[in-house]
Amino acid sequence: MNRKNTAVVLLSGGLDSATVAAIAQSEGYLVHALSFAYGQRHSFELEAARRVAVSLGVAQHRIATIDLRAFGGSALTDDIDVPKGRDSAAMEHGIPVTYVPARNTIFLSFALAWAEVLGASDVFIGVNALDYSGYPDCRPEFIRAFEMMANLATKAGVEGRQKLVIHAPLMQLTKAQIIGKGMELGVDYSLTSSCYDPAPNGKPCGQCDSCFLRRKGFRENGIDDPLPYPDAKASQ
Repeated sequence: MNRKNTAVVLLSGGLDSATVAAIAQSEGYLVHALSFAYGQRHSFELEAARRVAVSLGVAQHRIATIDLRAFGGSALTDDIDVPKGRDSAAMEHGIPVTYVPARNTIFLSFALAWAEVLGASDVFIGVNALDYSGYPDCRPEFIRAFEMMANLATKAGVEGRQKLVIHAPLMQLTKAQIIGKGMELGVDYSLTSSCYDPAPNGKPCGQCDSCFLRRKGFRENGIDDPLPYPDAKASQ
């Protein structure tokens, strides 16, 4: 594609968002990447987001600062232990404590604001409804509802200058399929960070839900995850 439409891409520094940024670029979009310092315990992911943004050569990369620790209620923003050692069956029951209340709603609202300033009509987000941890704000009905609301919420929308489209290209892909797509697009997954509870140097724990799903996806592609896991248990 030859067009260079502007898009805002939510970039956490994780595997999924890096893949989505690469997909947006492959579809001809000029990517403006948006990350968040939201009081998360694993702020190393912001370093990963910076590395990914540089690797992909995005047009801009902004980091917005908000503090969801003011509310807590999540293992990622409060003094709550991150679940470890759960298998696929355990992940299918209930919403885990790593869910951050209203996080994607907040992030998409920031993306909507920047898109209006940029004159962009496209926002990309790496939500997924298959290999995920049951988060309610990762479902297709949430994305559809937010898109409908967004088109009622801005001056540009009311004046007919913007019709926002929220792209969720990973929605119906397994983790293995996401990794396969990213490899086709040349994503360097060694730059990413997915762990919910990494060491201070960014080394993944290998035992949280996110590590489990990530390693499973690489195994199903017949390749090793390039990240340095602490022991062999991470691959089991």
